[in-house]
Amino acid sequence: MAHVWKCTGLRWSPDGPVLVWDGGRRSVLPWGKRVAFAVPERSARHCVGARGHACPVGAVVPARSTGARCEDCARLDRAHSVAADTIADDPRPYRVYLAWFGPGMVKVGITAAERGSARLLEQGAVCFSWLGAGPLMAARRTEELLRAALQVPDRIPYAEKRAVRSALPGTEEERAAQVRELHARAESLSGWPESLRPEPCEVTDHMGVFGLAGAASAFGEVVELVPGGGVGGELVAAAGPDLHLAVGERGVVVLDTRLMTGWELVSPAASWSAGLTFPLREFTQPQEGLF
Repeated sequence: MAHVWKCTGLRWSPDGPVLVWDGGRRSVLPWGKRVAFAVPERSARHCVGARGHACPVGAVVPARSTGARCEDCARLDRAHSVAADTIADDPRPYRVYLAWFGPGMVKVGITAAERGSARLLEQGAVCFSWLGAGPLMAARRTEELLRAALQVPDRIPYAEKRAVRSALPGTEEERAAQVRELHARAESLSGWPESLRPEPCEVTDHMGVFGLAGAASAFGEVVELVPGGGVGGELVAAAGPDLHLAVGERGVVVLDTRLMTGWELVSPAASWSAGLTFPLREFTQPQEGLF
C-alpha cells in the first residue's frame, strides 16, 4: 500500500522554501528539486481544523479553497488572529512594514518583531522596508494612519500579485523606488504614536531568494487538486505559497501549495517523472506570463 502524506503548508526558512508534513517532517526545496505527488482515487479533501485542533466533524471542504477549513474552524482560527484585529493584549513588540509586489502594488502591514522577515516571504513580497517598531496597538494605529494617508491597502489578493510578476523591473533600484518614495512620505506625516519608533528606509529585495530573476514564464496555474490527478516537475522558482514547476514539454505551471492541505497525497507512479493532470487555468493576459 502506498505511503500517504498530508501537507500542512509551505514555510520559508534560511535555506529557502520548505514543505511541512503532518508529523513534523520537512522537505527543503532547492531549485531543480523534483516535486511530484498524486491524489488517490475516491478520496476527498477534509478540513484541517484550527489552532492545532482537528476538525470535530471531519468536514469535507471545497477543492478550490485555499484555507481548507470548514466555516466553524475558519471562524475559530480567525478569532485568535492578529491580522483579524481580534487580539489587543499581545505584549510582544511589532514592526510596521511597506511591501512591494510590483509596479503600483504596495501594501502596509504589521508583523511580530520576533518573526523577522518571515511574513514578507510568506506574502510573496518582492521587496520591502520596515517603517517602525513598537507595541501592538501603536503598530495598528500606525498601519491605519499610513493606509489612509498613503492610500495603500493592508491586503492584496494573491491572484493580483501573480498577475504583475511577469513584468517586474530588472534592477533592485527600480524595484525599490516606490518603497523609498512612500517611506519618505510616511516619515513626513504627523500623528505617529509616541510609542512607535520610526525605522530608516532599508529596502530588502527578494528576487534572488524567490528565484524569479531569469525564471522561465509560467503558462498557467493549478486551480484545484482532484482525485486521480497528479503533478510532477522541477522547481524553478517560488514566492509566497506558490511553487513554479517545469512539468515537461508544456513548460512551467504555478502551484499554490495551500491547495495541497486537507488532501491525502501519495507518490505518483515511478515511471511518471513529469506532467500535470490537475485542472489548469492558462494565463491569457500578457502581464500574467510569469506567475
